[in-house]
Amino acid sequence: MIFPNILSAGLFTLTFAATAWAGEATIHIEDAFARTASPSAKAGAAFMVLVNPTDQDDRLISARSEVSARVELHTHIHGTDGVMQMVELDEGIAIPAGGSHALKRGGDHVMFMGLTRALEQDDTVVVTLTFEKAGSVRVEIPVDLTR
Repeated sequence: MIFPNILSAGLFTLTFAATAWAGEATIHIEDAFARTASPSAKAGAAFMVLVNPTDQDDRLISARSEVSARVELHTHIHGTDGVMQMVELDEGIAIPAGGSHALKRGGDHVMFMGLTRALEQDDTVVVTLTFEKAGSVRVEIPVDLTR
């Protein structure tokens, strides 16, 4: 009988389409910008808000870009001497389910070390962010030296 086979095929198609659609909900990047302290700086940073609309926690585990020799995830902490220190986040950056995490100056950020070119106002930096669950997300980040 052909009818049950058509019905089964239709249900499979609906299930597959719903799964693919649900899989498209991923990390969103908002209010991203990159900067350096000066045009001749050898390092720079990117800041943004990571938004996780899914029902599962996720984690930013790495970043890469051709704009620098190394790209690391960093934060600032108070050292034992009371001075702020920048340290690499080996464990990555958690983004809670249904929540967000701001990468901001004086806090967590993407660090560009060994810049391969100067970052100039209104330039664009391409960065690939890698998340545990969402996978790789390519972001074009505007350079804003005024922020």
